[in-house]
Amino acid sequence: MPTKKAGKQTAGSRELSFTNKNGYDKVSPAELKRCEEYNRAYMDYLGKAKTERDAHDEAVLLLQAAGFRDMAQCARDGVKLNPGDKVYSSREGKTLMAVVVGRKPLEAGMHIVGGHTDAPRIDLKQNPLYENSGLAYFDTHYYGGIRKYQWVTMPLALHGVFVKPGGRKIKVSVGEDPSEPVLCITDLLPHIAGEQNQKPLGQAIPGEGLDVVAASAPAAGKDIKEKVKHAVLSILNKKYGVTEQDFQTAELELVPAGKPREAGLDRSMVLAYGHDDRVCAYAGLKAMLDMKGVPEHTACVLLCDKEEIGSVGSTGMESDLFEHEAAELLDLVSESYSELTLKRALRNSWMLSADVNALFDPMFPSFFEKRNSAHINHGVCVTKFTGAGGKGGSSDASAEFLAHIRRIFDRDGVVWQTGELGKVDQGGAGTIAKFMARHGMQVVDCGVGLLSMHAPMELAGKLDIYMAYKGYLAFMKDARK
Repeated sequence: MPTKKAGKQTAGSRELSFTNKNGYDKVSPAELKRCEEYNRAYMDYLGKAKTERDAHDEAVLLLQAAGFRDMAQCARDGVKLNPGDKVYSSREGKTLMAVVVGRKPLEAGMHIVGGHTDAPRIDLKQNPLYENSGLAYFDTHYYGGIRKYQWVTMPLALHGVFVKPGGRKIKVSVGEDPSEPVLCITDLLPHIAGEQNQKPLGQAIPGEGLDVVAASAPAAGKDIKEKVKHAVLSILNKKYGVTEQDFQTAELELVPAGKPREAGLDRSMVLAYGHDDRVCAYAGLKAMLDMKGVPEHTACVLLCDKEEIGSVGSTGMESDLFEHEAAELLDLVSESYSELTLKRALRNSWMLSADVNALFDPMFPSFFEKRNSAHINHGVCVTKFTGAGGKGGSSDASAEFLAHIRRIFDRDGVVWQTGELGKVDQGGAGTIAKFMARHGMQVVDCGVGLLSMHAPMELAGKLDIYMAYKGYLAFMKDARK
């Protein structure tokens, strides 16, 4: 066959190669305006959703305002659901499922977006309060994968609940309003920290060294033994009506105090606590709230708990929680329930495991393989596999399913990219994908890339944040055509 001259192949060569461009080169001014509007709403949500309980409660308020009904109440009332009906189900005030019933029967499968709302933090122990050398402290146990040295000396807010023996729940929030005091963990001054400086970074601050300063002023009274501790108990009793024993039936968490902030002189980023993974959880929730009409397949959003410690426990996705919720849903949409129909519904479902990934960081280039890393402002990141080393603990999505996601995103103008978390053998991570894949459903990780993941303050690009929302919306309304 005759061959074309080299000079004639330039255009064709450009078509054969692929370069993932910066998203700002792909979107219109109108879309950038929508991006800004979306990020304002997201920052407002994130500023209120400082814990998994807060995130759950804020989500329920948004769902109820949009006309979603409690699934448990529908079951008690004997209500049968029809296409277009909107319901939600809550478990233990931490995990949430929201659903818009589709036109097709449930056994045809659902389109699921599943994120998690727990985040790395510092928890109070069950007997936390003690006094030492004129200071009162809260004894703590950190939650999730934190770098402990990052949490010292920064302002912390206390969130959570006391639960009385009779079941009365007392909500606690101290340190978010500028008029309220904050708490903190102390650190050594550099003048005498020579020995500490010689320790490896991960050992410089031990876990038992993360106790939080609670007070320093003693209570009045000659007969009081530990006066500063007593002063703290008096303050808590006056404000919340609790005693020291009530700590034993409490869940109290320390998180960075303050609201999310726009970052960069160009305001193109958001600096905040809890992007991982509320940035994806909110995107899924907001996409469901904004979805117009009746989807072809039932749309489902999961806001999960306990992901940061392995998705364990009754509110984690390693449990049978989702299978139980799907069974309850099936009972509400079908005239006759069967185990086989439930298994078909799970097996035929598609899912985006909506979790964050790491962005390529130019300050630490040796830890990333740049060509296969996510980059800021290049859109929502699709991660075919997670895990560590030889893909250990990963569900590894199929090429066929990735082709469906590519079709959906390209059709709706979603700016997206692929990426993996660090170099091979460098590390790795897990998500809820593997726990959902065990049902036989097609699932892939898809979320926002972050800088400083798991730090008290994480950094994300506004364009990437918005594209996660746009991608999830496109996915939930897709008709698989």
